[in-house]
Amino acid sequence: MSANCCEHECPAPGQVADLGRYRRVLWVALWVNATMFLIEIGAGLSAGSLSLLADAIDFAGDALNYGVSLAVLASALAWRARAAILKAFSMMGFGLYVLGSALWSLWHGEVPDAPTMGVVALIALLANVSVAWMLYAFREGDANMRSVWLCSRNDAIGNLAVFLAALGVFGTGASWPDLLVASLMAGLALQGGWQVLRQARHELRNGDHRGHVH
Repeated sequence: MSANCCEHECPAPGQVADLGRYRRVLWVALWVNATMFLIEIGAGLSAGSLSLLADAIDFAGDALNYGVSLAVLASALAWRARAAILKAFSMMGFGLYVLGSALWSLWHGEVPDAPTMGVVALIALLANVSVAWMLYAFREGDANMRSVWLCSRNDAIGNLAVFLAALGVFGTGASWPDLLVASLMAGLALQGGWQVLRQARHELRNGDHRGHVH
């Protein structure tokens, strides 16, 4: 993982390299995530897979995140930091939801359909790797830009994990690989949300300090 931007001087909006390209990339990422949400929510319900449903919810949250990022892209750093705080709480809320669902499924869940999990996970992995590749050049920006990169990176890792879970379900005939991967995805969301929240609060404190300097 790249160094935390909190430890460096973050660029102001006017200093973001190739702002037009970054905006176009965000639009592409928004549509990719919205489309994959529709695909995975249907496949997750059909296959009975908690990890696919968790990934579908994550796609929906990311599509919203990209929309928020587009809305505040040209705003002052303080407003972008506030938007990043909202996104951080959504990431952590997603993580807590998945952990709770995994615990519930330990007693009430059924064995998911492994072939469906595997095929959809590979499609999602291809989509997220493409988005992550486009966003890689912008990973060292402010908290809002960093949150976009972290979401994309975590999603690609999560898709690979869902595919491995499909192999595990296929090999064992049990649901525990699906539940394990869903829990790991929740951990990634909690970790990423906490990192973004810390950086955004740091930027807000610095902005307030500069605002009081005469």
